[in-house]
Parts: sequence; structure tokens; C-alpha cells
Amino acid sequence: MSVNLPNLLTIFRIVLIPLYLYVFFSVFPYHVEIALGILILAGVTDIADGYIARKHKLVTTIGMMLDPLADKLMMLAVIASLFLTDRISIWAALFFFVRDLAMIVTGAVYHFRGKKTVPANAYGKLTTVLLYVVIPLVMYRYEYSEAILWSVIAFSFIASAIYLAKARLLNRV
Repeated sequence: MSVNLPNLLTIFRIVLIPLYLYVFFSVFPYHVEIALGILILAGVTDIADGYIARKHKLVTTIGMMLDPLADKLMMLAVIASLFLTDRISIWAALFFFVRDLAMIVTGAVYHFRGKKTVPANAYGKLTTVLLYVVIPLVMYRYEYSEAILWSVIAFSFIASAIYLAKARLLNRV
């Protein structure tokens, strides 16, 4: 594995997942705010690792695989925490889980079969940004927050379809 700064930042994001869960489910004061801060740190780290990798030509195959995996694992942890605390419905959680698990499995299948990996596209990045916007609304139980989350979930399915179409085209021989 190529260990460079962007990949280390991605690994750091993965390490933040259990920390987020621990803090979110804690009973000490301001646990939701601290958990949100950890999530924001993960988001900033995601932006930083992508920027550094592209600017300094440190893009690696493992980084292209780990980066979206780190994003999806963090979002799965967040969605699970929101469901387990009755902030979102089981249906929203299931749609989100099915979509993200399908993307993880598809990415792994492509990788282990030696297929070309499609880098993140603008739709996937926009999905991530939209999730980072809607999650605080859901965490704090703002009115209509789940409806907004549903619109982001719908958009994420469109982004996934575009990603999969590009992957098929790229790997067509």
C-alpha cells in the first residue's frame, strides 16, 4: 500500500468512525455537538486529502478505493446512529444502507476483478456535500429534516446510476 499524506488522512477518517459512534451514544453533555464536530472534521479531512492528492499528484489506486469507502462507512455509521436514536425512519435508513452497501460491494468486485476504478464524480461529491448539510438538521430534529434527507437519498441513487454507467463504459472491452 502506498502510504502518503492523502492516504493517511483517509485512514484517519476511518479511525474517526468508532470515535464518532462512541461520542454520539455517550451521555455526557454536548455529545451530539461533539459528534457533529467529529463528522465535520471527517468532512474537512476528506476535502484536504482529495486536494492534496490531486495537487501533488499523489493519487493512488488504493486511495481511489479507500477514499469513497471511508466516506460511505462514516455515512453508514451516521445513518445508523440517527436511526437508532429515532431521528430517521427505518425506511430512510434502509434505502441509505442498501445504496451504500451496493456501492461498496460493486467497488470491491470491480477492484478485485482487476477492473478500472472510476474516480469520484461531481454528482457523488455533491451527494456528500448535501449529506453534510442535511445531517445536522436531522441530528437536531428540525422540522422537515427527514423529507430533506429523502431528497438527498433520491439524488444519491441518481449519482450512483451515473457512476455505475461510467464504470461499465470504462471497463467495456
